[in-house]
Amino acid sequence: MITEGKAKINVAPQKIVSKKMEVFYNPVMELNRTSSVLVLNALGRKGVQLGLPLEGSGIRGIRLLKELKKGIIKTISFNDYDSKAVKKIKENLKLNKLEKDKRVEIFKKDATLFLLESFGFDYIDIDPFGTPNPFLDAALKRIARDGILAATATDTAPLSGTYPEACMRKYWALPQLDETMHETGIRILIRKVQLIGAQYDKALTPLFSFSKDHYMRVYFLCEKGKERVDEMMTKHGMLGKAGPLWLGQLWDSQLARKMMKASPSEHASFFKTIAEESEIATLGFLSIPSLCAKLKIECPKEHLIVDAIRKKGYQCAKTHFKENSLRTTMKEEDVLNLIKKLNR
Repeated sequence: MITEGKAKINVAPQKIVSKKMEVFYNPVMELNRTSSVLVLNALGRKGVQLGLPLEGSGIRGIRLLKELKKGIIKTISFNDYDSKAVKKIKENLKLNKLEKDKRVEIFKKDATLFLLESFGFDYIDIDPFGTPNPFLDAALKRIARDGILAATATDTAPLSGTYPEACMRKYWALPQLDETMHETGIRILIRKVQLIGAQYDKALTPLFSFSKDHYMRVYFLCEKGKERVDEMMTKHGMLGKAGPLWLGQLWDSQLARKMMKASPSEHASFFKTIAEESEIATLGFLSIPSLCAKLKIECPKEHLIVDAIRKKGYQCAKTHFKENSLRTTMKEEDVLNLIKKLNR
């Protein structure tokens, strides 16, 4: 028996999480699922039709049923191709006293067929083991106007620059293996999703993005219209030698603030960091240890650097992408000079 959020599920314990699991459940992805609850509650929409094409144990859907505010869910469709998973979903719904909930529908289909054979959804969650690529086309065909698409990529090695050839094949962009590799990777992932949507005159704008552990996660707002798509495409380009990638915002700062205020205590610091960095519209960030290595000096304490930059009238905040790193509107050269003064 596992308790996660307000949900309880029965799953067989596994030493190693893999595709070979009888019914897929990854405890490391708890934050991923918590973010779904926070996003949908913060948006506060009513009568939402949710599609979960890769549901495994049913944990995400059960948490949404138990933790979303009243009136948000109109229907929620659980799907998994594996018959053992479908059986487990039904068992876990019963365990949570949700087996008679009229909002719930359960399907046993290939994920792509599940999406294509539906009438469409206001929210679709693509959370696969590996790349989301095989499911993007069907998801983008079936996401509704002004709908929310959530996409996870666990193949972070290609996106972060370890396997550049694989990144070129899968995501049509060149990654960068450096301090900012996770931000670069998430921007590459965003552009790939946007390009698939552009074929159907759908503009996908990131509302909330993050990188954690072994995965990257992005929530997109889908807007219909050729003009919106054309506008979106102007924000594709190179970042140094990396790209092409998304050069626009990674977050809606108002949404990030709402999520921070509602986040559970165990994740409060993580969502606070993102909320604060979401206010700063810069590309990339600065690693304090790398800056100090250039200067060949010991690193001043992080909060002293942040305070000093802010006193100069610039925006500055920690980034969640990497420890001891800052997102700031101050130029790198000026930050170096400031660190020199702090080190005297």
